[in-house]
Amino acid sequence: MNGTISERIQKVQENIEKAAVKCGRNSSDIKLMAVSKFHSIEEIEQAYNCGLKLYGENRVQEACEKFPKLLESHPDINLQLIGSLQRNKIKQILPIAKCIQSLDRLELAQEIAKRAQNLRLETNNCKDFSIDVLFEIHTGEESKSGFLDESELVKTIDFILETNQSLDSKLINPVGFMTMAPFTDDEKLIHASFEKLRNLRDRMQDRYKILDFKELSMGMSADYQIAIEEGSTLVRVGTAIFGERIYK
Repeated sequence: MNGTISERIQKVQENIEKAAVKCGRNSSDIKLMAVSKFHSIEEIEQAYNCGLKLYGENRVQEACEKFPKLLESHPDINLQLIGSLQRNKIKQILPIAKCIQSLDRLELAQEIAKRAQNLRLETNNCKDFSIDVLFEIHTGEESKSGFLDESELVKTIDFILETNQSLDSKLINPVGFMTMAPFTDDEKLIHASFEKLRNLRDRMQDRYKILDFKELSMGMSADYQIAIEEGSTLVRVGTAIFGERIYK
């Protein structure tokens, strides 16, 4: 892929602006996340120096290897986990991530609540700790994760609200939804996937007026412009920023 990281970021930002104008939106309402999976600390530093502060990692182990050091020098970095999360990895990711975008089942929400409560008790400066979450929704056949059953999603949201109420504070803060479109050249299928997520968000917002489901995380390097047309508020872009993944 041609160009420097700086040049690629500029190109992505230009494309975001064009897509926003096309559908009558304000580009300032669309966040750009740099997906840094398999990319080095040095590459992340380059992106940071271009003004990017929002980063997504797929694997807990890799995030924990790279971001504690980065957060020491750049505390304004917002790290979010966007990949599948195993229950035994929650304790590791909670202290460094601002958001878990891949909450896809009730059991995971229950374990996040348990670990977050423990973190509050074990660490004095984390007594008010809370974690933002997005509910990952299965909207395309290529995706292997995400809620399939709307009733299970409702159970999970209800559990989170009940937990927060019992603690009289927000331990888990639901802020929206995330999905992956099918890997296809058929733009109609991609549009349909993103439209499905937007419609689900609207139904859940109507059902849970106490919550603010402001975030729609959808769109990656190959389809973020389509996602913007369908209402995405956060696009997750890796290859179009960093090039091919080379970090081991």
